[in-house]
Amino acid sequence: MEHRLIVSVSPHIRSAEDTRSIMCKVIAALLPVTIYAVIVFGLSAVWVLAASVTGALLGEAAMQKGRRMPLTLGDCSALLTGLLLALTLPAHLPWWIALIGGAVATVLAKGMFGGLGHNIFNPALVGRAVVFVSWASYMTGSYAVNRAAEAAAGRPVVSIGLANTAAHNALQRAVDVVNGASPLAAMKVVYDPVGALAVPAVQASNYYKPLLLANPWGCMGEVSALLLLLSGLYLIAAKVIDWRIPVAYVGTVAALSALAGRDPLFYVLAGGLLLGAFFMATDYVTSPISRRGKVIFGAGLGLTTFLLRFWSNNPEAVMFSILFMNALVPLIDRYLLPRPYGWVKKGKEGRAEA
Repeated sequence: MEHRLIVSVSPHIRSAEDTRSIMCKVIAALLPVTIYAVIVFGLSAVWVLAASVTGALLGEAAMQKGRRMPLTLGDCSALLTGLLLALTLPAHLPWWIALIGGAVATVLAKGMFGGLGHNIFNPALVGRAVVFVSWASYMTGSYAVNRAAEAAAGRPVVSIGLANTAAHNALQRAVDVVNGASPLAAMKVVYDPVGALAVPAVQASNYYKPLLLANPWGCMGEVSALLLLLSGLYLIAAKVIDWRIPVAYVGTVAALSALAGRDPLFYVLAGGLLLGAFFMATDYVTSPISRRGKVIFGAGLGLTTFLLRFWSNNPEAVMFSILFMNALVPLIDRYLLPRPYGWVKKGKEGRAEA
């Protein structure tokens, strides 16, 4: 019997998983919160979703056609980018802004770097950052809508107030101007950077229930922290994402918030922390490879988010934190690469030590 040694290039261990199957699992995990956002915010959310996804697909196709590369829209990566971007946008944003954001995400953040697998920054967050700095008034003024004014005017009317809740009414009585429309912005008014100004009538715990079940103040992806948590746990159980990054990220934010004398549960549930921790910080391309690197990456995200939320003009901070830490991933990977198989360390006398 003839025995032949077959030598081939790596990888030698292969998996049935491919890009399309992974992207589809993440999209499936996002479907509950997406559908719920449409239920809560109405038809305007559908327009933002459609425009963002369309922009991402068109941008991807244009870049690949322009570079004479085969179209890869079938891998669903551009579809996921557009969906993630849409979930970071207010439901009442004009559709054309979402369309531009989607195109920017796949053209500037992905195509310009060479396509999938070569980008340094999370494409969806780059798209949101461009939209955020270009049309800031739309991004910060489109969270809450005055339904009574809408009915009278026959068109969407943006409201400066948070909502007709006990917490909001107490806040309105305590301060002259509410600078923002989200619970995080409200807490930023209640507390100055050192916690000297306090309004006892406004408790962060008043926001627990709406943040968990039906958040009317934030972006579409913030509509239910409970759905995001369940979807994130599904991705961990399905081994689509590594648990280290979201646990280190959320845990660091909670621990530092508690040390600062704030309500840790509120600062975990509010804003886009859960959406960013489970669906954006865990992106394969823009996160570290090693296990230690993932923990350090997540802790760095938590520290950056905490500092920006408490000591900057931006009450949210998740987007900038992830983009900032994305830039540090090559450095983290350089110094925290996993030990190669069979590697031994030489002792002082030149003897090999395991």
